[in-house]
Amino acid sequence: MNITRRLMMIGAALGLAGCAAKIRVYDGPEITRVQVFKEARMMRLLSDSTVMRTYNFELGFAPTEHKKIEGDGRTPEGAYLINRLNPNSRFHLSLGISYPDADDVSYARSVGKSPGGNIFIHGTPTNYLGKDDWTWGCIAVTNEEIEEIYAMVNIGTIIYIYP
Repeated sequence: MNITRRLMMIGAALGLAGCAAKIRVYDGPEITRVQVFKEARMMRLLSDSTVMRTYNFELGFAPTEHKKIEGDGRTPEGAYLINRLNPNSRFHLSLGISYPDADDVSYARSVGKSPGGNIFIHGTPTNYLGKDDWTWGCIAVTNEEIEEIYAMVNIGTIIYIYP
């Protein structure tokens, strides 16, 4: 892990005293891509071609097909980037996915709708009931797992989401 990332993590942890317990530090090989296989409900974090971690997850309430419009409950498919880290997520911690891209916006506009946004990999809320496919299109893992993922994946990491 580079020194800048480490210092940012330490600063974030100090600045979030009430949340410090959930911010972990990772010093292993850089995660170069995230692969999400929606049908299999399997997510892999890779460093080059080596699988570093594998997770199961829950999706939106309409998990098949590519996300097209706001509120459809689908998870996007395709290549995106991790574009933000949110230590104050109402879902424990979260990593933002760069949906919508230009093609997503173009399609939604062509049908007179909004493409939506705010798609994340995140943990669970405090009132989580343990049901299947409950998000609005996000990728949900356990809170322990999101702590690990949050520490391992940097902004700018490519994420491939497959059907």
